[in-house]
Amino acid sequence: MTQGPIFGKIIIFILPLIATNLLQHFYNAADVMIVGLSPELDAVGAVSSAGAFLALITNIFIGFSTGAGVVVSRCFGAKDREGTSRAVHTSLLMSVIFGVIGSLLGIALTRPILSAIGYKGNLLDLAVRYSYIYLACMPFQSMTNFLCAIMRAKGDSRTSLYVLAGTGVLNIGLNLFFVLVVGWSVEGVAVATAIANLVSAVILWIALTGENDPCRIELRRLKLSKAEFFEIAHLGFPAGIQNALFSISNMIIQSSILEINDALAPAGAAYEPVVKGNAAGTSIEAFVFNALAATTVTSSTFTGQNVGVHDYRRVRRVLLHTCIISSVIAVVMTVGIMVFCEPLLMLYGVKNTNDTLGRIAFETAIIRMWWKWPPFILYAIMNAASGVLRGLGKSFSAALIALVGTCLLRVVWIYTAFEAWPTLEVIYVSYPLSWALSGAVFMVYAILDINKKIRLHDGEKSAAGQ
Repeated sequence: MTQGPIFGKIIIFILPLIATNLLQHFYNAADVMIVGLSPELDAVGAVSSAGAFLALITNIFIGFSTGAGVVVSRCFGAKDREGTSRAVHTSLLMSVIFGVIGSLLGIALTRPILSAIGYKGNLLDLAVRYSYIYLACMPFQSMTNFLCAIMRAKGDSRTSLYVLAGTGVLNIGLNLFFVLVVGWSVEGVAVATAIANLVSAVILWIALTGENDPCRIELRRLKLSKAEFFEIAHLGFPAGIQNALFSISNMIIQSSILEINDALAPAGAAYEPVVKGNAAGTSIEAFVFNALAATTVTSSTFTGQNVGVHDYRRVRRVLLHTCIISSVIAVVMTVGIMVFCEPLLMLYGVKNTNDTLGRIAFETAIIRMWWKWPPFILYAIMNAASGVLRGLGKSFSAALIALVGTCLLRVVWIYTAFEAWPTLEVIYVSYPLSWALSGAVFMVYAILDINKKIRLHDGEKSAAGQ
């Protein structure tokens, strides 16, 4: 990552990472698709609705795993074997601690928060049941994320791909077994996902114990190193908060979706059609979100290693190349899912029919698609620039930008524009608006900080030469 042509190395690194992220999302997508085969008509909406809240919890420790990845990549790039080892073992203990905390907090807050958003009746009961099982096994998911981050930090994006590919097949098989054979509904897909996360964590742990480099796991070295803990927390906490802010704003938007549903759905409807259509659209577009998340990890990892060797001109090239690659990914995937949107929606039980509820669900998904998906290129650029800032050690600044440009803007939009014009179109346009604002600020800040570090480093070299 620190020598030679960079574009090809980014491609080689990012492709397995994209595949890994898509497989991880396929866990959730398979949950939503397969649970639709159960007799519970609200099951699809319940799993997706719970997902918005669960993301609030999981995104926090995913942010910490990003911080761990940056710290490990810096030490690895600087060839600091002892520092790399301390960072790895501290990260693993942090994954367990945050996983347990997230599990307990999530279980305590699930019903109150979902009720406050506006969920009620059967939809609420199903969402809570799914969340409890999912949250109980959260330490395994936390450990999986941290182990993958360690793998990527040292330049290995393939091992996690192979592991998650295998456990993804396991997850789908278990989903089908629990839903179609055992007869469970939301609890079946939750148990299947939990087992898949457990297996992933065990295999990745075993893989790292067999490594012959500074990232090797040794039980005797498992302890929290103070310096590495605070460095990971310093970088990871803002990243976690940034991720959580997206989830909070999405939950507020979800509350507005429920308002639209109550206005459009006939009294005594068999299920919540707007919630179901929105859930299907959310699950499909999440494939694009997860693919683009790979550019954030890639840009932060490449930036971290090159910061470790003080090559800031190469960091500037990382920013340029990841923006280009991310934009291409966004365009290709957006065109693909828009062309095949109707067959994809059918996988979630959403069809263009004459049935009133079915038509409302289908139209909801289509409106979401046309207002959110074409501007995905804005989100792509925002992600790449955000990753570079994290690699530069500006995680707090990145979180602050996300707070204002994403969370605050969407909240203000919902309580002003949506109150004046309560339509789905007004809700969905808030996304590209926030991406454009945040992305512009991320990009300008990253360029200014890189140029500043180049000038400072050149000045230090000149002074040393004299």
